This record gives sequence, structure tokens and C-alpha cells, in this order.
Amino acid sequence: MPELPEVETMRRAILPAIGHRIVAVVAPRSGLRPITFQPHLPKLRRRLLGRTVRGIDRCGKRLVLELDDASRLVIEPRMTGLVLPDEPLDHAHIRLVIHLAGQLAGEAKAAKHRVQDGHRAGCSIYYWDQRGLGAVRLLSLSQFWQLCGPARIGPDALEISAAELQQRLGHSRRQVKVALMDQQAVAGIGNIYASEILHRAGVHPAVPCCRLDDVQWLAIQKAMRSVLHDAIRCGGSTLRDGTYRRSGRQEGGFQQHHQVYDREGQLCLRCRQARIARFVQGQRSTYFCPNCQK
Repeated sequence: MPELPEVETMRRAILPAIGHRIVAVVAPRSGLRPITFQPHLPKLRRRLLGRTVRGIDRCGKRLVLELDDASRLVIEPRMTGLVLPDEPLDHAHIRLVIHLAGQLAGEAKAAKHRVQDGHRAGCSIYYWDQRGLGAVRLLSLSQFWQLCGPARIGPDALEISAAELQQRLGHSRRQVKVALMDQQAVAGIGNIYASEILHRAGVHPAVPCCRLDDVQWLAIQKAMRSVLHDAIRCGGSTLRDGTYRRSGRQEGGFQQHHQVYDREGQLCLRCRQARIARFVQGQRSTYFCPNCQK
């Protein structure tokens, strides 16, 4: 968490930054666990100042800002990171603020104070991270392909075909739910949506990939697209810890449509016959319906 729908929601929220010039880069002082900056913050700030945002993409669970010198600013939210166009409720966990053109040059110096006293300074991108597990990396084009190219990250879960999904995973002896979370095989799926996808496809999460047939792989691929698109339309999922927020400080809405995730002991909404069960795979909780996913 966040997974593909949450990161895609973040990407769409900051799209207005395209075409704007970076005029200030602020990292508020904090005694919290520091996030990873590459290069170190002073050099990162120097290299970002004056650059223009030419595009904003998503690479699996990462946000990618394309700059006018062909470099890429890659933001990896990991477990608790958020990328927002407005100030989060909790200022203590703001790790980085990128202020964009629209401010006067003299305002850049005052940006640090505005972050601390809660006044938004023009058009900005906020990176908030409660646990400090995320990373912000400014990479050359060649470095970007080394980190995010096809050798490291698989095809996007919204774009992969059933045939390619089967080709990449069909010979594996791994349990299918664990395999779907492998970012080198298919990018963007995490624990929440793997459970939801397999329930919608009617596939048991513990079945080895090599035992699935063509019809089942097609069902998984169709469920993958439909679940992820539905979650994006709802702005992602906010779990009980309340960490994930979208722009406007609103919760996501897809948690209200979860069929199995975090519903252990509750009646299956599809068959109305069995109760949702839970077991552990790869140190993560897996939820499924014993009747729908035999």
C-alpha cells in the first residue's frame, strides 16, 4: 500500500504541474526517520531548480516526473507515502515540497515558512510519508532505464495481455497470488488487489501458476483490468489505519467495494453461501471465498 490504483490517483491529481517550472525544493527539518534521497538533498535541490516538468507518468507503483533536461524524478511511496497537490492534514510527516512557477522569485525563500505555518505557496507537489520508507531519486535517462526498465519491472497490470501474463508466469510453481505480486513479472499489484482480482476471477490464491489453464489466465487478466479500473474510479482504497488520502484530503472509496479483502468471517457478497476466510502467504494476509474459489 499504496498500489497501482492509489499511485495512479496521485498521478492524475498532480497532472496540472505539467509545463510548470520548479522554483523551490523544500525538505522540512524533522527528527523522524529520513527517506532516501538520490542524490543527497543539496545536490538534488540544485539539479531540480529551474527545471520544467514535461510529463508525469507512472511506472508500476512509482511516480515519474519527466523534466526538460530528459532526467526523471522518480518518487516511490512504498508503504505509507503520498504525493499530493495540496497540504496533508499532518504536517509532521511532510518530507519534500516542490514549488512550481506561479510564485514570484522572491517567494521561494519564504516557502519553508509557509510549509511550517500551513499556508500554501502557489502550485506545489507535496510528498508525505508517515514511516519514512519511501524514496525520491533524480535519475538520468540511462539510470532510469536501469532502475525502471523491462529488466527490472514487468509490464503494467493495466496493459498486460492474457497471453503475456501466462507466458511470464504460467510455468512457475509459485502460488498464483504470490506470483501476481512479483513486480518483475507484472507491475502494480500488491496484497489488496491480488486478493480482489483472484476472487473476481474465481481462482484460489494458493493454486500453483503451472496448474492454471488458458481459460483461468484469461479470467485473471480480465479481472485484473476490471478491478484496477474500478479502484481508480473510486480513488483507491483507504484502509482502517486511515493513512491513504487523495487530493482534497479525501479518503479513497474502493474499500467500500472490497469483496474479500479484510472481510474475514463475513458472508461472501457474491455467492451468499460461504464466509470469507484468511490465511498467510509470503507473510501477508490473503482473503478468499472457499465456495467461489475452490
